[in-house]
Amino acid sequence: MTFHITQPEAFLIAMLIIFSIPFLIWRYFRTDYFAPMVVVQIVTGIVLGPGALGAYFKDYYRQVFSEVTIQNLNGIASWAVMIFVFVAGLELDLSNVWRYRRESGITAGLALGVPLSLGCIVGFLLAQHPGWIGVQAHTWQFTLAIGMSCSITALPILIVFLEKMELLRQPIGQRVLRYASLDDVLIWTVLAVVMLDLERLKTQLLFLVSFGVATVLFRKLMAAISEVDRWFAAIIWLATVAFSAEWAGLHFMVGAFMAGAVIDLRWFDEKKMDLLRHYVLLMMMPVFFLITGLKTNWSIGGLTVFVVAGLLLIAAVLGKLIGVHIAGRILKWGEGEASIIGWLLQTKSLITIVFANILLDKGIISNDAFTALLIMSLVSTMLTVPVVSPKLALDPDLATKTS
Repeated sequence: MTFHITQPEAFLIAMLIIFSIPFLIWRYFRTDYFAPMVVVQIVTGIVLGPGALGAYFKDYYRQVFSEVTIQNLNGIASWAVMIFVFVAGLELDLSNVWRYRRESGITAGLALGVPLSLGCIVGFLLAQHPGWIGVQAHTWQFTLAIGMSCSITALPILIVFLEKMELLRQPIGQRVLRYASLDDVLIWTVLAVVMLDLERLKTQLLFLVSFGVATVLFRKLMAAISEVDRWFAAIIWLATVAFSAEWAGLHFMVGAFMAGAVIDLRWFDEKKMDLLRHYVLLMMMPVFFLITGLKTNWSIGGLTVFVVAGLLLIAAVLGKLIGVHIAGRILKWGEGEASIIGWLLQTKSLITIVFANILLDKGIISNDAFTALLIMSLVSTMLTVPVVSPKLALDPDLATKTS
Protein backbone atom coordinates (compact mmCIF):
# COMPACT_ATOMS: atom_id res chain seq x y z
CA MET A 1 0.00 0.00 0.00
CA THR A 2 1.36 3.44 -0.91
CA PHE A 3 0.33 6.96 0.01
CA HIS A 4 1.35 10.32 -1.43
CA ILE A 5 2.31 13.41 0.51
CA THR A 6 3.98 16.64 -0.49
CA GLN A 7 7.60 17.35 0.39
CA PRO A 8 6.72 19.96 3.07
CA GLU A 9 4.30 17.46 4.62
CA ALA A 10 6.99 14.77 4.65
CA PHE A 11 9.46 17.14 6.32
CA LEU A 12 6.94 18.15 8.99
CA ILE A 13 5.95 14.52 9.67
CA ALA A 14 9.65 13.70 10.11
CA MET A 15 10.06 16.62 12.54
CA LEU A 16 6.97 15.49 14.45
CA ILE A 17 8.42 12.00 14.79
CA ILE A 18 11.83 13.35 15.85
CA PHE A 19 10.44 15.43 18.69
CA SER A 20 7.43 13.44 19.88
CA ILE A 21 8.26 9.72 19.90
CA PRO A 22 11.56 9.90 21.86
CA PHE A 23 10.03 12.33 24.37
CA LEU A 24 7.01 10.10 24.97
CA ILE A 25 9.22 7.03 25.46
CA TRP A 26 11.60 8.94 27.77
CA ARG A 27 8.79 10.42 29.86
CA TYR A 28 6.35 7.48 29.95
CA PHE A 29 8.95 4.78 30.68
CA ARG A 30 11.06 7.08 32.88
CA THR A 31 14.30 5.98 31.23
CA ASP A 32 16.42 8.86 32.54
CA TYR A 33 18.21 6.72 35.14
CA PHE A 34 19.84 4.46 32.56
CA ALA A 35 19.04 6.11 29.21
CA PRO A 36 19.06 9.92 28.96
CA MET A 37 17.07 11.62 26.22
CA VAL A 38 19.98 11.57 23.76
CA VAL A 39 20.17 7.76 24.01
CA VAL A 40 16.41 7.40 23.50
CA GLN A 41 16.55 9.68 20.44
CA ILE A 42 19.33 7.65 18.82
CA VAL A 43 17.69 4.30 19.61
CA THR A 44 14.44 5.64 18.12
CA GLY A 45 16.35 6.50 14.95
CA ILE A 46 17.82 2.98 14.81
CA VAL A 47 14.38 1.39 15.27
CA LEU A 48 12.82 3.63 12.63
CA GLY A 49 15.76 3.24 10.25
CA PRO A 50 16.10 1.24 7.05
CA GLY A 51 17.54 -1.74 8.91
CA ALA A 52 14.55 -2.16 11.25
CA LEU A 53 10.98 -0.84 10.87
CA GLY A 54 11.95 0.95 7.67
CA ALA A 55 12.64 -2.43 6.09
CA TYR A 56 9.11 -3.66 6.90
CA PHE A 57 7.27 -0.47 5.96
CA LYS A 58 9.34 0.55 2.96
CA ASP A 59 6.69 2.66 1.22
CA TYR A 60 5.94 4.71 4.32
CA TYR A 61 9.65 5.08 5.13
CA ARG A 62 10.54 6.25 1.62
CA GLN A 63 7.68 8.74 1.59
CA VAL A 64 8.51 10.35 4.94
CA PHE A 65 12.29 9.99 4.94
CA SER A 66 12.79 10.72 1.27
CA GLU A 67 16.13 11.85 -0.12
CA VAL A 68 15.05 15.49 -0.06
CA THR A 69 13.78 15.22 3.53
CA ILE A 70 17.04 13.60 4.65
CA GLN A 71 19.02 16.38 2.95
CA ASN A 72 16.97 19.03 4.74
CA LEU A 73 17.35 17.27 8.08
CA ASN A 74 21.08 16.84 7.52
CA GLY A 75 21.41 20.59 7.03
CA ILE A 76 19.73 21.28 10.38
CA ALA A 77 21.74 18.52 12.06
CA SER A 78 25.07 19.78 10.71
CA TRP A 79 24.50 23.34 11.91
CA ALA A 80 23.22 22.10 15.29
CA VAL A 81 26.24 19.92 15.97
CA MET A 82 28.59 22.67 14.77
CA ILE A 83 27.16 25.04 17.38
CA PHE A 84 27.22 22.35 20.07
CA VAL A 85 30.83 21.34 19.36
CA PHE A 86 31.79 25.03 19.16
CA VAL A 87 30.34 25.62 22.64
CA ALA A 88 32.08 22.48 23.96
CA GLY A 89 35.41 23.86 22.73
CA LEU A 90 34.64 27.28 24.16
CA GLU A 91 33.85 25.88 27.62
CA LEU A 92 37.14 24.01 28.01
CA ASP A 93 38.90 25.24 31.16
CA LEU A 94 42.49 24.10 30.96
CA SER A 95 43.72 26.53 33.65
CA ASN A 96 42.43 24.16 36.34
CA VAL A 97 44.06 21.24 34.54
CA TRP A 98 47.38 23.09 34.57
CA ARG A 99 47.10 23.76 38.32
CA TYR A 100 46.90 19.99 38.91
CA ARG A 101 48.98 19.07 35.88
CA ARG A 102 50.81 16.02 37.31
CA GLU A 103 47.67 14.32 38.58
CA SER A 104 45.60 15.37 35.54
CA GLY A 105 48.32 14.38 33.08
CA ILE A 106 48.84 10.92 34.56
CA THR A 107 45.13 10.14 34.93
CA ALA A 108 43.98 11.60 31.61
CA GLY A 109 46.90 10.05 29.76
CA LEU A 110 46.25 6.55 31.08
CA ALA A 111 42.45 6.91 30.82
CA LEU A 112 42.91 7.70 27.14
CA GLY A 113 46.00 5.67 26.29
CA VAL A 114 44.93 2.22 27.54
CA PRO A 115 41.50 2.05 25.82
CA LEU A 116 43.08 3.66 22.73
CA SER A 117 45.62 0.81 22.59
CA LEU A 118 43.03 -1.93 23.16
CA GLY A 119 40.70 -0.33 20.61
CA CYS A 120 43.52 -0.16 18.06
CA ILE A 121 44.06 -3.91 18.47
CA VAL A 122 40.37 -4.52 17.71
CA GLY A 123 40.54 -2.03 14.83
CA PHE A 124 43.57 -3.73 13.29
CA LEU A 125 41.83 -7.12 13.46
CA LEU A 126 38.68 -5.68 11.85
CA ALA A 127 40.75 -4.12 9.06
CA GLN A 128 41.80 -7.62 7.98
CA HIS A 129 38.18 -8.48 7.12
CA PRO A 130 36.12 -6.91 4.33
CA GLY A 131 33.17 -4.71 5.15
CA TRP A 132 34.52 -2.77 8.13
CA ILE A 133 37.17 -0.41 6.79
CA GLY A 134 35.95 2.62 4.82
CA VAL A 135 36.60 2.98 1.10
CA GLN A 136 38.84 6.04 1.59
CA ALA A 137 40.84 4.77 4.58
CA HIS A 138 44.35 3.49 4.98
CA THR A 139 44.72 0.64 7.48
CA TRP A 140 46.52 2.90 9.99
CA GLN A 141 43.74 5.50 9.77
CA PHE A 142 41.00 2.94 10.38
CA THR A 143 42.94 1.29 13.23
CA LEU A 144 43.60 4.61 14.97
CA ALA A 145 40.00 5.74 14.37
CA ILE A 146 38.59 2.66 16.12
CA GLY A 147 41.03 3.02 19.00
CA MET A 148 40.16 6.70 19.33
CA SER A 149 36.43 5.93 19.42
CA CYS A 150 36.97 3.49 22.29
CA SER A 151 38.85 6.05 24.40
CA ILE A 152 36.44 9.02 24.21
CA THR A 153 34.75 10.62 27.20
CA ALA A 154 31.86 12.89 26.17
CA LEU A 155 32.32 15.99 28.32
CA PRO A 156 28.80 17.45 27.72
CA ILE A 157 27.07 14.18 28.70
CA LEU A 158 29.42 13.79 31.66
CA ILE A 159 28.31 17.20 32.96
CA VAL A 160 24.65 16.13 32.64
CA PHE A 161 25.33 12.92 34.60
CA LEU A 162 27.32 14.73 37.30
CA GLU A 163 24.44 17.16 37.76
CA LYS A 164 21.97 14.27 37.95
CA MET A 165 23.99 12.55 40.69
CA GLU A 166 24.69 15.88 42.49
CA LEU A 167 28.44 15.46 41.97
CA LEU A 168 29.14 18.43 39.70
CA ARG A 169 30.20 20.77 42.54
CA GLN A 170 31.72 18.00 44.65
CA PRO A 171 35.53 17.50 44.68
CA ILE A 172 35.31 14.20 42.80
CA GLY A 173 33.13 15.81 40.13
CA GLN A 174 35.63 18.60 39.61
CA ARG A 175 38.45 16.06 39.39
CA VAL A 176 36.62 14.03 36.74
CA LEU A 177 35.96 17.21 34.75
CA ARG A 178 39.68 18.03 34.79
CA TYR A 179 40.59 14.59 33.43
CA ALA A 180 37.82 14.70 30.81
CA SER A 181 38.77 18.23 29.69
CA LEU A 182 42.36 17.21 29.02
CA ASP A 183 41.20 14.03 27.29
CA ASP A 184 38.88 16.17 25.15
CA VAL A 185 41.81 18.18 23.81
CA LEU A 186 43.93 15.06 23.27
CA ILE A 187 41.18 13.15 21.47
CA TRP A 188 40.44 15.99 19.05
CA THR A 189 44.16 16.06 18.32
CA VAL A 190 44.06 12.33 17.55
CA LEU A 191 41.07 12.93 15.27
CA ALA A 192 43.03 15.62 13.40
CA VAL A 193 45.83 13.07 12.86
CA VAL A 194 43.31 10.50 11.59
CA MET A 195 41.90 13.06 9.16
CA LEU A 196 45.31 13.94 7.70
CA ASP A 197 45.42 13.31 3.99
CA LEU A 198 48.97 12.98 2.66
CA GLU A 199 47.80 14.07 -0.78
CA ARG A 200 46.37 17.26 0.73
CA LEU A 201 49.00 17.72 3.43
CA LYS A 202 50.17 21.08 2.05
CA THR A 203 46.59 22.39 2.07
CA GLN A 204 46.04 21.17 5.62
CA LEU A 205 49.31 22.70 6.86
CA LEU A 206 48.33 25.95 5.14
CA PHE A 207 45.00 25.85 6.98
CA LEU A 208 46.68 25.27 10.36
CA VAL A 209 49.18 28.10 9.86
CA SER A 210 46.46 30.45 8.62
CA PHE A 211 44.25 29.45 11.54
CA GLY A 212 47.03 30.31 14.00
CA VAL A 213 47.54 33.78 12.47
CA ALA A 214 43.79 34.41 12.23
CA THR A 215 43.32 33.36 15.86
CA VAL A 216 45.71 36.05 17.10
CA LEU A 217 43.87 38.73 15.09
CA PHE A 218 40.43 37.43 16.05
CA ARG A 219 41.23 37.38 19.76
CA LYS A 220 42.35 40.99 19.58
CA LEU A 221 39.09 41.87 17.84
CA MET A 222 36.99 40.03 20.45
CA ALA A 223 38.76 41.80 23.30
CA ALA A 224 38.03 45.18 21.73
CA ILE A 225 34.31 44.90 20.89
CA SER A 226 31.15 44.78 23.02
CA GLU A 227 29.51 41.54 24.15
CA VAL A 228 26.58 42.06 21.77
CA ASP A 229 28.98 42.25 18.83
CA ARG A 230 30.97 39.27 20.14
CA TRP A 231 28.00 36.95 19.62
CA PHE A 232 27.78 37.92 15.94
CA ALA A 233 31.56 37.79 15.53
CA ALA A 234 31.69 34.33 17.15
CA ILE A 235 29.07 32.89 14.78
CA ILE A 236 30.87 34.36 11.76
CA TRP A 237 34.16 32.97 13.10
CA LEU A 238 32.54 29.54 13.58
CA ALA A 239 31.24 29.41 10.00
CA THR A 240 34.57 30.65 8.59
CA VAL A 241 36.78 28.18 10.46
CA ALA A 242 34.39 25.27 9.85
CA PHE A 243 34.34 26.03 6.11
CA SER A 244 38.13 26.36 6.02
CA ALA A 245 38.63 23.04 7.83
CA GLU A 246 36.23 21.30 5.44
CA TRP A 247 38.02 22.85 2.45
CA ALA A 248 41.33 21.58 3.82
CA GLY A 249 39.91 18.07 4.24
CA LEU A 250 39.84 18.03 8.06
CA HIS A 251 36.00 18.12 8.33
CA PHE A 252 33.87 21.04 9.42
CA MET A 253 33.26 19.63 12.92
CA VAL A 254 37.00 19.66 13.63
CA GLY A 255 36.97 23.29 12.56
CA ALA A 256 33.97 24.01 14.82
CA PHE A 257 35.80 22.65 17.87
CA MET A 258 38.96 24.58 17.01
CA ALA A 259 36.93 27.76 16.55
CA GLY A 260 35.50 27.46 20.05
CA ALA A 261 38.68 26.29 21.78
CA VAL A 262 40.56 29.54 21.05
CA ILE A 263 37.80 31.80 22.47
CA ASP A 264 37.66 32.78 26.15
CA LEU A 265 34.40 31.95 27.89
CA ARG A 266 34.78 35.08 30.05
CA TRP A 267 33.96 37.19 26.99
CA PHE A 268 30.33 36.01 27.21
CA ASP A 269 27.61 36.04 29.82
CA GLU A 270 27.68 32.56 31.36
CA LYS A 271 23.90 32.36 31.79
CA LYS A 272 23.36 33.22 28.12
CA MET A 273 25.85 30.54 27.11
CA ASP A 274 24.01 28.00 29.28
CA LEU A 275 20.74 29.00 27.59
CA LEU A 276 22.32 28.63 24.15
CA ARG A 277 23.47 25.11 24.96
CA HIS A 278 20.08 24.27 26.45
CA TYR A 279 18.05 25.44 23.46
CA VAL A 280 20.38 23.90 20.89
CA LEU A 281 19.97 20.58 22.75
CA LEU A 282 16.22 21.05 22.98
CA MET A 283 15.36 22.37 19.50
CA MET A 284 18.11 21.28 17.10
CA MET A 285 20.26 18.41 18.35
CA PRO A 286 17.34 15.89 18.37
CA VAL A 287 17.45 16.10 14.57
CA PHE A 288 21.13 15.12 14.62
CA PHE A 289 20.57 12.27 17.07
CA LEU A 290 17.68 10.73 15.15
CA ILE A 291 19.40 11.17 11.77
CA THR A 292 22.40 9.37 13.29
CA GLY A 293 20.14 6.43 14.18
CA LEU A 294 18.79 6.35 10.63
CA LYS A 295 22.34 5.82 9.32
CA THR A 296 22.68 2.42 10.96
CA ASN A 297 23.28 -0.51 8.65
CA TRP A 298 23.23 -4.28 9.08
CA SER A 299 24.52 -5.42 5.67
CA ILE A 300 27.15 -7.71 7.21
CA GLY A 301 24.52 -9.17 9.53
CA GLY A 302 22.96 -8.02 12.77
CA LEU A 303 24.60 -10.69 14.95
CA THR A 304 28.08 -9.97 13.58
CA VAL A 305 27.65 -6.23 14.15
CA PHE A 306 26.58 -6.89 17.75
CA VAL A 307 29.59 -9.19 18.31
CA VAL A 308 31.94 -6.47 17.05
CA ALA A 309 30.12 -3.89 19.18
CA GLY A 310 30.69 -6.21 22.17
CA LEU A 311 34.41 -6.40 21.45
CA LEU A 312 34.58 -2.62 21.17
CA LEU A 313 32.66 -2.28 24.43
CA ILE A 314 35.10 -4.58 26.23
CA ALA A 315 38.06 -2.60 24.88
CA ALA A 316 36.44 0.70 25.85
CA VAL A 317 35.19 -0.19 29.34
CA LEU A 318 38.08 -2.39 30.48
CA GLY A 319 40.62 -0.05 28.91
CA LYS A 320 39.23 2.98 30.76
CA LEU A 321 38.97 1.10 34.07
CA ILE A 322 42.47 -0.40 33.78
CA GLY A 323 43.98 2.96 32.85
CA VAL A 324 42.33 4.78 35.76
CA HIS A 325 43.23 2.03 38.26
CA ILE A 326 46.89 2.26 37.18
CA ALA A 327 46.70 6.03 37.68
CA GLY A 328 45.16 5.45 41.12
CA ARG A 329 48.05 3.23 42.16
CA ILE A 330 50.64 5.75 40.94
CA LEU A 331 48.87 8.64 42.70
CA LYS A 332 48.03 6.56 45.83
CA TRP A 333 44.26 7.11 45.73
CA GLY A 334 42.01 5.67 48.40
CA GLU A 335 39.94 2.53 48.01
CA GLY A 336 37.05 2.89 45.59
CA GLU A 337 38.14 6.19 44.00
CA ALA A 338 39.53 4.67 40.82
CA SER A 339 36.40 2.60 40.24
CA ILE A 340 34.08 5.63 40.57
CA ILE A 341 36.25 7.82 38.33
CA GLY A 342 36.73 5.06 35.77
CA TRP A 343 32.99 4.50 35.43
CA LEU A 344 32.19 8.21 35.26
CA LEU A 345 34.64 8.54 32.37
CA GLN A 346 32.69 5.88 30.42
CA THR A 347 30.17 8.44 29.09
CA LYS A 348 30.75 8.37 25.36
CA SER A 349 27.54 8.79 23.41
CA LEU A 350 27.58 12.39 22.18
CA ILE A 351 31.23 12.84 21.17
CA THR A 352 31.62 9.26 19.90
CA ILE A 353 28.56 9.84 17.72
CA VAL A 354 30.02 13.10 16.41
CA PHE A 355 33.32 11.38 15.65
CA ALA A 356 31.62 8.36 14.06
CA ASN A 357 29.67 10.67 11.76
CA ILE A 358 32.90 12.41 10.74
CA LEU A 359 34.64 9.08 10.08
CA LEU A 360 31.68 7.81 8.07
CA ASP A 361 31.41 11.03 6.03
CA LYS A 362 35.11 10.84 5.16
CA GLY A 363 34.98 7.16 4.19
CA ILE A 364 37.30 5.99 6.99
CA ILE A 365 34.77 3.54 8.45
CA SER A 366 31.96 1.59 6.79
CA ASN A 367 28.27 1.76 7.68
CA ASP A 368 28.58 -1.48 9.64
CA ALA A 369 31.54 -0.17 11.64
CA PHE A 370 29.51 3.00 12.27
CA THR A 371 26.63 0.91 13.62
CA ALA A 372 28.95 -1.10 15.89
CA LEU A 373 30.52 2.09 17.27
CA LEU A 374 27.08 3.57 17.85
CA ILE A 375 25.92 0.53 19.83
CA MET A 376 29.15 0.50 21.86
CA SER A 377 28.83 4.19 22.75
CA LEU A 378 25.17 3.86 23.75
CA VAL A 379 25.72 0.83 26.01
CA SER A 380 28.81 2.29 27.72
CA THR A 381 26.90 5.51 28.41
CA MET A 382 23.85 3.66 29.74
CA LEU A 383 26.05 1.74 32.19
CA THR A 384 27.47 4.83 33.89
CA VAL A 385 24.71 6.01 36.25
CA PRO A 386 23.41 2.52 37.26
CA VAL A 387 26.97 1.44 38.20
CA VAL A 388 28.15 4.65 39.90
CA SER A 389 25.01 5.43 41.96
CA PRO A 390 25.09 2.21 44.08
CA LYS A 391 28.84 2.63 44.65
CA LEU A 392 28.30 6.15 45.98
CA ALA A 393 25.39 4.97 48.12
CA LEU A 394 27.68 2.43 49.81
CA ASP A 395 30.42 5.02 50.43
CA PRO A 396 29.09 8.63 50.27
CA ASP A 397 32.46 10.02 51.47
CA LEU A 398 33.96 9.21 48.05
CA ALA A 399 32.17 12.25 46.59
CA THR A 400 34.10 14.65 48.82
CA LYS A 401 37.56 13.12 48.40
CA THR A 402 40.17 15.42 46.91
CA SER A 403 43.16 14.20 44.93
